[in-house]
Amino acid sequence: MPSFDAVSEVDTHELTNALDQANREISNRYDFKGSDAKILHEDSILRIEAQSKFQIDQIFDILIHKMSKRGIDVDCLNRAPVEEANMRARQVISIRQGIDQDIAKKMVKAVKDSRIKVQTAIQGDKLRVSGKKRDDLQKVMSIFREAKLGIPLQFDNFRD
Repeated sequence: MPSFDAVSEVDTHELTNALDQANREISNRYDFKGSDAKILHEDSILRIEAQSKFQIDQIFDILIHKMSKRGIDVDCLNRAPVEEANMRARQVISIRQGIDQDIAKKMVKAVKDSRIKVQTAIQGDKLRVSGKKRDDLQKVMSIFREAKLGIPLQFDNFRD
């Protein structure tokens, strides 16, 4: 029986490359000279440090540009408010990976509302869809692409 998994993952290697490129651009730009502005990466958290909120916004724009050039969907980023203290500004950005239960339930509801004859199963942080026809699975993929879920989706493990 054909099946596929809907997942939401970020390629960590590409993310590391994008962060390295962004930090290199920040260190070379004239408006950041002597400001010790940088992006730090720890597990699934990015930390931007600079002298002001304005510089944080500029660094975030650089980061988004570098990530989109590397093929990383920026919907996976979740920004916290900027904290300013002691002549420094900091912002924490978390990287969302996996499909939350609420979003998975919305996806299952969208499939059930479409009345396509497939079975869906929530398996941890991914959603498995299986059916008898390959065309039905492709219709479900298009439903997921059109739905505004707020997370980037990839389709893995397609079996025939």
